[in-house]
Amino acid sequence: MKERRNLPRKYLIIYSRVFDQGLGKLLGYLSDLSEQGAMIIAEESLEVNAILPLRFDLPDPKFFHAHNLNITARVAHCDIDISPAFYDIGLEFLEVTPEQKIVIQTMMDVYEFRHANQSTSAG
Repeated sequence: MKERRNLPRKYLIIYSRVFDQGLGKLLGYLSDLSEQGAMIIAEESLEVNAILPLRFDLPDPKFFHAHNLNITARVAHCDIDISPAFYDIGLEFLEVTPEQKIVIQTMMDVYEFRHANQSTSAG
């Protein structure tokens, strides 16, 4: 399958909760994030192409001026996770305001895994 993303996706070390903003229902947990979309890990599938008003919990108030990020997204794909009890759900953000973009960039900067540049030592 050809990779269609233009922007790098960041795999996060913190799993923020993601809700259906209208229903207040927990949909899943944020797994990765880019300026154009996100992936969540969920226990229930979502219909591909569904348009959802989402609320992402923001994990650390010292970095954000709000407790959540509200954004509308389209369900781009919904696949069974490596663990068959869960689904990997790809979300495409429909419109990202400049304020939302700042929050997304901050989340990516503060909470991303640092695979290649971070070393661990036991001692």
